[in-house]
Amino acid sequence: MQQDGKSFDAADLAILAILLRDSRTSLQEMSSAVGLSTTSCWNRIKRMTDSGALQAYTVKVDLASLGYHDTVIVQVTLDSHSEETLYEFGRALESIPEVLEALLISGDYDYFVRIAVKDTRDYERLLRERLYKIPGIRHSKSSFVLRTLKKVDTPLIG
Repeated sequence: MQQDGKSFDAADLAILAILLRDSRTSLQEMSSAVGLSTTSCWNRIKRMTDSGALQAYTVKVDLASLGYHDTVIVQVTLDSHSEETLYEFGRALESIPEVLEALLISGDYDYFVRIAVKDTRDYERLLRERLYKIPGIRHSKSSFVLRTLKKVDTPLIG
């Protein structure tokens, strides 16, 4: 794996795998697990962060425990594909907290949007109050997720 012209070695990948499992792992535990000094381990983490390979430390939240029991996939086609339209659509989606992910895609639709909702009534409310008020939407198609078969935060590591 490359990082700004430099290859990741086994120790870098081991550090990333540990951080993916638990980003709160102490530097001492991590250095012990990968067989490096804490200084060397810290320098590798800093290098990977500075290069952009390591982007953030996050918290995983169980959405169902917060009342969001369903996920809806919405495929959207816009009236226009101008830079301004794409930018404004993206800004509108950013303002909707239930939107988990929005991807500009190729094919029959322009966007693939993943949304967390409490139930079908909550989704209907979100459609009326938020999504249908975004200018420029020509067509949308919604599908409720029945079951997640595989979910990977970061593939190829760990």
